[in-house]
Amino acid sequence: MTQTHPSSNSRRLEILQLGNPRLRDTAQAIASSSDPALQALIDQLLVTMHASNGVGIAAPQVGQPICLVIVASRPNPRYPDAPEMEPVPMLNPRLLSHSDETVKGWEGCLSVPGIRGLVPRYREIEVEYGDRHGNLRRQVFTDFVARIVQHEVDHLNGLVFVDRVETTRDLITEQEYQKLLS
Repeated sequence: MTQTHPSSNSRRLEILQLGNPRLRDTAQAIASSSDPALQALIDQLLVTMHASNGVGIAAPQVGQPICLVIVASRPNPRYPDAPEMEPVPMLNPRLLSHSDETVKGWEGCLSVPGIRGLVPRYREIEVEYGDRHGNLRRQVFTDFVARIVQHEVDHLNGLVFVDRVETTRDLITEQEYQKLLS
């Protein structure tokens, strides 16, 4: 099995929606990357994210309160201008540093369907995380991919993007967002 392609028997999981109290729980650290249940969950998250046109997903979004996120920017109907990258499963991700510069950008969330928000995020971040095999990695992310990482790591702390908007005037419906794209 490769790092980025789920096994053929992986199934799509139900995504918790805003209002479900489990979405607000703080995730627990992962002790071992070799747990077969963890490996199966990574595959199921990949299937769920792709089927939902997501560019990232966090384990708490499917009711698993563990420190696991997947970052997988790619153009799709929800994010037509997203850059292409291989999916990166991150175990116990930790923000090491960030730029002083923040940039506001539109975000949506699989757990908050139908709404987009203009969210300020750091333009560049450095993250330390374990890959799906337990190897410690350090990586710098910028722009849209940095936004995805910060969004997904927020889920590990019980936060969703609507918690980060500066004013409710920065919230719009998905329909209005699609009009901005055309």
